[in-house]
Amino acid sequence: MSDFDWTFPYSSQRMPVLGRNVVATSQPLAAQAGLHMLRQGGNAADAAVAAAITLTVVEPTSNGIGSDAFTIIYKDGELHGLNASGRSPRALSSAHFAGMKDMPRLGWGPITVPGAVSAWIAVSQRFGRLPLEKLFEPAIEYASKGFLVSPQTAASWQRAAKIYEDYPDWQRTFTSGGRPPKAGERFACAAQAETLEKIAASNGEAFYRGELAQRIAAAAKAQGGLMTTDDLASHECTWVEPISIDYRDLTLHEIPPNGQGLAALLMLGIIRHFPLADLDPDCPDAIHLQIEAMKLAFADAHRYIADPAHMDVDVSQLLDDSYLESRAKLIDPDRAQDFKHGSPRKGGTVLLCAADAEGCMVSFIQSNYAGFGSGVVIPGTGIAMQNRGACFTLEEGHPNRVGGGKRPYHTIIPAFVTRNRESVMAFGVMGGAMQPQGHGQVMIRLADHGQNPQAALDAPRWQVTGGMKVRIEPGFSDDVYDTLRNRGHNLEIDTRRWVLFGGGQAIYRLDDGYLGASDLRRDGQAVGF
Repeated sequence: MSDFDWTFPYSSQRMPVLGRNVVATSQPLAAQAGLHMLRQGGNAADAAVAAAITLTVVEPTSNGIGSDAFTIIYKDGELHGLNASGRSPRALSSAHFAGMKDMPRLGWGPITVPGAVSAWIAVSQRFGRLPLEKLFEPAIEYASKGFLVSPQTAASWQRAAKIYEDYPDWQRTFTSGGRPPKAGERFACAAQAETLEKIAASNGEAFYRGELAQRIAAAAKAQGGLMTTDDLASHECTWVEPISIDYRDLTLHEIPPNGQGLAALLMLGIIRHFPLADLDPDCPDAIHLQIEAMKLAFADAHRYIADPAHMDVDVSQLLDDSYLESRAKLIDPDRAQDFKHGSPRKGGTVLLCAADAEGCMVSFIQSNYAGFGSGVVIPGTGIAMQNRGACFTLEEGHPNRVGGGKRPYHTIIPAFVTRNRESVMAFGVMGGAMQPQGHGQVMIRLADHGQNPQAALDAPRWQVTGGMKVRIEPGFSDDVYDTLRNRGHNLEIDTRRWVLFGGGQAIYRLDDGYLGASDLRRDGQAVGF
């Protein structure tokens, strides 16, 4: 029935959920919204879209109506990827950031066209079973009547109130007299409810070509932004072929660039040249090798990933095994290094999963990028605009250099695992640069060490943060920390697990149902029947 160990060796707040229909996400009310759709005769696609829409209301600290989204869907034996990331305003150029060293994170400068709404519509139309408007019902109810704010969302809201204190429309929309809601306190946003009703009734047209688009463009014009109604009307999400790499007997699938899923594939392609299965999963040798492989992967990812139309190296060149083997040979088992990118031969976020009894499985992710995003809220709509453009670079000649009509390097990545082309697991680990690192760590625990998905999510994590710096969670033995430091890692043991080390969700296919797992680092849960 399963080829993993059913023991749970790490400290956890939860056990996996077993059922023939399962939803797992970072906020319990959103998980219940997805489950409700399954109970109403919907499928996993309906459940995923309903949960995603609900998350914009009940976890606005990580995503919103002004977010981007990506998804990987397994249905009828095939994988389907969707890139619903938006592009920068066509009038934008690097000249707008003259004199700056880095892209700004707040204001209109880093705002790109939000793509999440287009993802909801596209997934519903292609794979859903229920009427679109029904999928909006839970979110509209929570926005209009209110919901009780969950603890970690409340903590993020408190921090956001300071970050966005100079953004009056944000303050009017997401605080009460300047005070954000506390855990257990009811919060409602009538403007969000009205906006979601307009989107549902118009099949998304109101957002990209109707009243809401006009209000977004008007706000941009009034506040010095460049986004126009033409920028919004020209937005299109794109169905794409996922990229993949074989790791032991499993295959990991990711969305191709402009997403950073390629970094997870590079890491696994490098680390598969080492016998990790012969090592204890929590020993310093295993952790050291993974950290070094991840640093090599990021060196290439940050150099080459961009809008596909502007990349100067093809993905297949980076994933060529002879190139990956050459990168693996750079790793010294006894010494940490600061790697540079290679030269291949020419040739804030929410994550949810859903699966149904018919075999459809979905990994879906959407995000504002940083918390509530740019701080810009379109007056009277509840739409918090993302700041995805902050992931552009200002480096001249770089394929990801900021420019008009471009998709930026994107951190959010859904993931899917197959074996011999058959579905195994929909999963993801949210959290900025932690995401590909989390994907790699979970895959290694599954494939090399036979841990079950809940244990793989519960296990302590590490995170490469740049150069020789590595953040690592408590939970490893003292020998791990001492040995890594002796090998040259600039190690910081950080207790802020739910802030820094991501939050994962996973649904694993069993013989006659699924195992749903939810990360202890988030408010969420897995539910099923």
